[in-house]
Amino acid sequence: MIHAFRFHEYYLILDVESGALHSVDEPAYAVVQAMEKGWDIFALPYPERQIREIAAEVEELRAAGSLCSPELTPPKGTAGGQVIKSMCLHVAHDCNLRCRYCFADTGEFHGPRGLMAPEVGKKALDFLIAHCGNRKHLEVDLFGGEPLLNMETVRTVVAYGRELEQKHGKQINFTITTNGVGLTDAIIDYLNAEMHNIVLSLDGRPEVHDAMRPTAGGKGSYDIALANMKKLVERRGDKEYYIRGTFTARNLDFTEDVKHLRNLGFEQLSLEPVVLPDDSPYAILEEHVARVLEEYETLADYVLQSRQKEDTWLNFFHFMIDLSGGPCLKKRIAGCGAGVEYVAVTPEGDIYPCHQFVGQEKMKMGSVLTGELDADIRRMFAACTLLDKPACRDCWCKYFCSGGCAANAYLYNGDIRQPYSRTCEFLKKRTELALGIYAAEHRK
Repeated sequence: MIHAFRFHEYYLILDVESGALHSVDEPAYAVVQAMEKGWDIFALPYPERQIREIAAEVEELRAAGSLCSPELTPPKGTAGGQVIKSMCLHVAHDCNLRCRYCFADTGEFHGPRGLMAPEVGKKALDFLIAHCGNRKHLEVDLFGGEPLLNMETVRTVVAYGRELEQKHGKQINFTITTNGVGLTDAIIDYLNAEMHNIVLSLDGRPEVHDAMRPTAGGKGSYDIALANMKKLVERRGDKEYYIRGTFTARNLDFTEDVKHLRNLGFEQLSLEPVVLPDDSPYAILEEHVARVLEEYETLADYVLQSRQKEDTWLNFFHFMIDLSGGPCLKKRIAGCGAGVEYVAVTPEGDIYPCHQFVGQEKMKMGSVLTGELDADIRRMFAACTLLDKPACRDCWCKYFCSGGCAANAYLYNGDIRQPYSRTCEFLKKRTELALGIYAAEHRK
């Protein structure tokens, strides 16, 4: 299978199975597509000699396994086997903001507001160690709600994790996701010392951010969040961080929000499309899709231009791509690992396949307090691979998205094996643009 597309002056052909990306001229672009579809290549408006030369080159590339290659033979077993290597620890089901698009119902996850007790956090890490097998590197995301509301448990969990590292020969990479409102100098220094990565939620322009992310008292949160985040990033040095924003139907010109964030000095950016039911006033509807795809093109141009200038360089998460490495085939087929390699734990110690399933009682997998883990739910997620999704099997983008988000599929289609088509369109467009940026930068 191939996928042919244009990016600026580039004619690009992706060989889906091998992952090879070819930048070709217009005649080769036409001939390769015709050969793939079984058309008469000599009916194309090019000299016969040129067509024959192109066809011969195609056969050489086919023999080398980098063009028109056959479908890969899936490896046996799931990526990572039966180990759990990642955990989303919900240290707070409460928040000091009332974001209008919050999938967690403003932090409470459709249940009572509450904080995780330190002992529950320690039990969660014990559970992770008990299920990680020989895996050395583990990941724990301190999440909410707003995790800074529960710094006692954050500090306890991290300190306990350091003890477990020494005891069991592990390395735990802690990450925290915060809206930044509760950051103080002391917390900033602590997070910069202990967190492998920090995700900072900021939506962009002041009017966009404040309209979507008011405080519990109804006031805007932009000014205080920005001041705190700038201080954290300035002190963080070369350690990892991301500014993670959300765009809705109210700011489909979201490139302006990326520009705003970059002009503030932030270089590591992500801006996600909101996923909401169609009856929400902020939902991105089918009628908005074409506009979003167009805006992604505008954003790609801005990112490419910025990366060509040392003083405006930036890294946009959805345009990151690595054709020389990246996840192995098992991982690409298996996907994110939700419910298998990755679980979420609530303040009460309940286990769910991931943070977006929390509150869906049918998806409750067990408890870190008792050690129980539902094997049937785990098997269901382990079996939810590209090979089990008819909509994905013949999609050119399958190895880049690994079948999309199971939580979105479940929430909007009622089936973790049926991808949410609207986000599929966005992901395919972002992947084309990421490949285009890659080609433009590497052609030089």
